[in-house]
Amino acid sequence: MCGIVGVLSYSGKGAVERPILERMRDVMVHRGPDGGDLWISENRKIGLGHRRLSIIDLASAATQPMHNEDGSVVITFNGEIYNHARLRPELVSSGHRFRTDHSDTEVLVHGYEEWGLDGLLARIEGDYAFGIWDERKGVLSLARDRIGVKPLYFAYIGGCVTFASEMKSLVQHPAFSPDIEPYAMYHYLSYLTTPAPLTMMRGIYKLPAGCSLTVNRAGEARMARYWDATPGHGIDPNETKGLSDRALEDFYINGIRDRLRDSVEKRMMSDVPMGVFLSGGVDSSTNVALMSEFSTRPVETFTIGFSDYQHLNEFDSAHAIAKKFRTNHHEISIQKKDMIDYLPKMIHSQDEPIADWVCIPLYFVSKLAHDTGMKVVQVGEGSDEQFCGYSGYMAYLNLYHKYWSPFRKYLPRPAQHLAAGTARLLSGMHPRLPIYADIIDRAARSREHFWSGAMVFPDLMKSQLVSSEGIAAMRTERDSRVEGLVDPEYLELDSYNVVHSFLGPLDNKFPNSDALTRMIHSEFRLRLPELLLMRVDKIGMSESLEARVPFLDHKLVEFSMDIPEQWKTRGGEPKYLLKKAVEGLIPEDIIYRKKMGFGAPMSDWMRSDFGRAVRSAVLSSGLMRRGLLNVDYIEKLFDWHFRGRMDTSLYLWTLYNLTAWYDLWVDRKEVDTSQLSDAAA
Repeated sequence: MCGIVGVLSYSGKGAVERPILERMRDVMVHRGPDGGDLWISENRKIGLGHRRLSIIDLASAATQPMHNEDGSVVITFNGEIYNHARLRPELVSSGHRFRTDHSDTEVLVHGYEEWGLDGLLARIEGDYAFGIWDERKGVLSLARDRIGVKPLYFAYIGGCVTFASEMKSLVQHPAFSPDIEPYAMYHYLSYLTTPAPLTMMRGIYKLPAGCSLTVNRAGEARMARYWDATPGHGIDPNETKGLSDRALEDFYINGIRDRLRDSVEKRMMSDVPMGVFLSGGVDSSTNVALMSEFSTRPVETFTIGFSDYQHLNEFDSAHAIAKKFRTNHHEISIQKKDMIDYLPKMIHSQDEPIADWVCIPLYFVSKLAHDTGMKVVQVGEGSDEQFCGYSGYMAYLNLYHKYWSPFRKYLPRPAQHLAAGTARLLSGMHPRLPIYADIIDRAARSREHFWSGAMVFPDLMKSQLVSSEGIAAMRTERDSRVEGLVDPEYLELDSYNVVHSFLGPLDNKFPNSDALTRMIHSEFRLRLPELLLMRVDKIGMSESLEARVPFLDHKLVEFSMDIPEQWKTRGGEPKYLLKKAVEGLIPEDIIYRKKMGFGAPMSDWMRSDFGRAVRSAVLSSGLMRRGLLNVDYIEKLFDWHFRGRMDTSLYLWTLYNLTAWYDLWVDRKEVDTSQLSDAAA
């Protein structure tokens, strides 16, 4: 994994300036501490930069930006192409000459020449973000991998199209003026993250997962989706036709196991040491088991816990797996002071606010791996989303089948609206009631029952928190070049529009999709790429550590998307098929133990003096002066938590991340943790 950056000048007088490009590149030195290089065209209309984290082909010949034979195609690339060795012979037989021994970057250069952008994207397997300049066509092509493992941001700044692996790189451009994007903020308060292509920074956009963006010399851009997590791609119906239930279950189990084994083996591709984050749960333990099959030396495993909260730790399960597979095991425990000391770096590393407190333990286990000499780890993200591993998913499915469907089917519409109206009226009687009233309101308005596995503020709470007048006052004209790239519905004060934009096309193409398939599809469009994978990328790479995600190999995802709901949750067992698939690989007491999850004791921390210091930091933020948020309601949220009336720690953490981000990136003030540190003393 690396850091990439590029600038294309489309104005008549503008030119790419080397010092600016260098500054944009080197603010991401953590993504590529092993070296960096630049390429600027002779006419200075296009420049590409690269920071290198050497993992594949460590030789200097693999340095980027990289050219084809005649220099007409240039690339800057972040990621790994796992099937590059299989593609290279085909390109050689077509007459392409390679300068490197086994660089996957060079396969991309010649693959683009041979097959074009669409043909290249259809053939490659991996996790990637890249920018390719084609001098003959005068076209800059950007692409982000199918699942969204790697980030890619772009912006129109000062007569230039700019792109980079991190938002902080684009902010370095002297013509950029930072400000908050109010509609992105509105959606963030619902989803803990911003939906692509919006970001929290007005004027900066992120390329959605599975999409490409082409820009011509005039700066005109076109975005296209080349892959989506939908049914209809992974299983030939003829393969399952006429199978008994037992035979069908075996077909699914074997298909999952074979694809997962292949995925782990592909992700063992590395010329540097590799480890795995081990929680002791099904996913990480399976990674260890399969990595051990393909490794000639003991696997390096890393586990984290909390010094003062033993009930949150999974050390015992991790030890059992480490012992069974004879790993070199490493572990670390942290406490509240460690968290507080890390907060300034966390806000800086996240780029956008990622209001998931998993970022805290994730940083410390990443640092542990880095300090042990690792450059690559495998992680378990994506398993629960595909195979229904969360208790929350099961609760939503139970809600849908037992209550939602009968409510929608049998209750007359006037009665539905009466129920929703009554729920809204009663919602002020207790802090938790708006959550339930919101669900009834969705049903009465024929809206989707499941929006995201990471919902924060429901609409009824957000209506008390957010000032619609304040947001409307910030509405301005956007650059016509990006106007067509953002769904107009995203620029409205209704976060359901985000979900509807995903599910509308799915329903048109696959009208009979079951409830779980619809839930998973939404997760692959929003929560997984823009929250879960971004926390892994941003936090891991802050310690120069690449994370690989075997459960998100696109062939496994395509296969799992064709498996019906009743098989993924058979007998009411979450993750039923995956658990069956890994029987025999890891102990059954690991497979069928209660899921703990990866988190932090934020609820307790927020009830201590730390929470009161957080309150002061939030209320004194420059964002509070913008008139976008209701200060009285925020104070009420803190008061509810301090008095134990309701656990509002997620709401408070969401607001802290937002305001701290604003103070750092908009007001340009360093994150001050002096009060927070005093509270931890």
